[in-house]
Amino acid sequence: MTIEIELYDYYRSSASYRVRIALELKNRSYQKIPINLKTGGQHELSYRTINAQGLVPALIIGPKVLTQSLAILEYLEEVYPDPPLLPRNPFERAEVRSIAQIIACDIHPLNNLRVLNYLKHEASIEEQQVSDWYQHWVHEGFLAIEQKFLTSAGKYSYGSDITFADICLMPQVYNAKRFSCDLSPYPTLTRVAENLSLLPAFTRSHPDFN
Repeated sequence: MTIEIELYDYYRSSASYRVRIALELKNRSYQKIPINLKTGGQHELSYRTINAQGLVPALIIGPKVLTQSLAILEYLEEVYPDPPLLPRNPFERAEVRSIAQIIACDIHPLNNLRVLNYLKHEASIEEQQVSDWYQHWVHEGFLAIEQKFLTSAGKYSYGSDITFADICLMPQVYNAKRFSCDLSPYPTLTRVAENLSLLPAFTRSHPDFN
């Protein structure tokens, strides 16, 4: 029996972008259901019954619902193990997760849309200060990743195989460019992102094509 997959998605959401990449890499067909974060679609009751947090993504597999992008990546890795997106060695798996979590747990939560909107509209912070906030936290995280990449990176974030680290890196680089972050201090990170951008799964997942 074929299990139908539905992805509640916003094209510029870093978290949704991660899941799109993983589904493409795992060669899983899925239906995208757009949730417009700009117009408040995430607050509608119909969506809140699917994801009580009102965030994207939400992944529907058969009758079940999964939220939180890293949890979804772990699920896809366990259920669809080919191609593997984590190394087999336990220490190396932990290192890959460490890089992924710098992005998904440290950079992204401080800079996602609801935080930026709060800073602008509730805290009444000026636009330039919000931009400075965004760039500060990107640079803090990218500095740490660049240092890790000096020993971990090959063609991609962790050697020559695609991993969770790459899946998290590419959306964050995309958004960093949108917010005019200077990436010149991170030559290894930039090189890895350029290599990833050539891969079909990453191209098909890009916001410009969704």
